[in-house]
Amino acid sequence: MRTIDKRLNAKLAPVLINRAPTLTLPYDARCRSRFAATLDTGEEVGVVLPRGTVLRDGDILVADDGGLVRVIAAAESVLRVSARDRLTLTRAAYHLGNRHTPVEVGADELKLEADPVLEDMLKRLGAQVERVQLPFQPESGAYGGGHRHGHDESFADDYALAQRVYDEHHGHAHTHDEAHDHGHPHNHDHAHEHDHDCGHDHGHCDGHAHDHSLDRSRP
Repeated sequence: MRTIDKRLNAKLAPVLINRAPTLTLPYDARCRSRFAATLDTGEEVGVVLPRGTVLRDGDILVADDGGLVRVIAAAESVLRVSARDRLTLTRAAYHLGNRHTPVEVGADELKLEADPVLEDMLKRLGAQVERVQLPFQPESGAYGGGHRHGHDESFADDYALAQRVYDEHHGHAHTHDEAHDHGHPHNHDHAHEHDHDCGHDHGHCDGHAHDHSLDRSRP
């Protein structure tokens, strides 16, 4: 069984891209770093990518034998959210962001994974919600890739960048370990205790289901 272990960043000639076998995956599978999958040709492969990799439609992967594979975002059940006015759509985006919900942002609509609770919330806000089958490609993080956790390898770099942006806008230096005195003592504990091994994979970009073996992902 071939192993796919690289994502190619260089641009390729269209003829090479068109000849590459395809791997059709839903969003949750594209968030995983290590899983077993079946190409659209029927070939079984193992995917072993750097931790934190989130694949997108059109990505080109490289197998251990040098062969290319093109990623296709599978159509899946999503909520397509629209509104009669910008304010309602903005409020919908705000409330989804408060819940750390992966959202694909369009010019006049939002898309998110189908969820009856969120569907009801959005309708109560006055948004128009339609269940459809479409590829889903949510926004990546503002300072890097997809959703990050405090024990991910690049979290510290992302946090430092976010802190610098905050400091620039507020006109003062502020370190993560700095004590705050607002008239009453209190302690900020930003360290999250994890009893599990930090070397695990996340089964979903924004969840905490842990995957310790190759998952089987079929289109």
